Amino acid sequence: MLEEYIVALRVAYPRLRLVPKSESRLCALIDRALRVLTLGGQSAFMKRYVTTLDQTIYLPSDWEGRSEAARYEVMRHEAVHLRQFRRLGLPWMAFLYLLPFFPLGLAWGRARLEWEAYAESLRARAELAGIEAAADPEYRAYIVRQFSSSAYGWMWPFPSQVGRWIDRELATLRAQALDSASGPSPAPAGRSAPR
Repeated sequence: MLEEYIVALRVAYPRLRLVPKSESRLCALIDRALRVLTLGGQSAFMKRYVTTLDQTIYLPSDWEGRSEAARYEVMRHEAVHLRQFRRLGLPWMAFLYLLPFFPLGLAWGRARLEWEAYAESLRARAELAGIEAAADPEYRAYIVRQFSSSAYGWMWPFPSQVGRWIDRELATLRAQALDSASGPSPAPAGRSAPR
């Protein structure tokens, strides 16, 4: 499953590279900057966080120790960032990720980009393990922490608002699951179903 997904990503993004963070001077520099800017709050950048810049996905030191399902879920998340880079380009992505409204504390641009990616994380988890796995309270708390803690520089420090967003995403996933389980809608009276 994971390998097939990565092959499909390579077809869609021919310049795609998967690079261990330990081999990247840029990642080491980002790690040092994050430690300073978050007063040590973000100290797991090199170990736990996957980072996508343009068509390069930088992998943390714990990557190989994760289950295939966990790595697949993260790749689905990172594929959203690949699409964002393609759609917006590197300069706009950098601007949106770093500046509006503030680099730390209320980073609306970063939050918007990450909401799109975490929505895909929820979809991937629901597809792999069911909607209840996506709705698991521990997973929900993890996503809320990503937005409201030093993990992403307190990009959206409103945990209850992040929780409401997760609830809306889960409601959408449940509705989609019900729609697909019930099959195609019947044709309106007087017309036959399309063939």
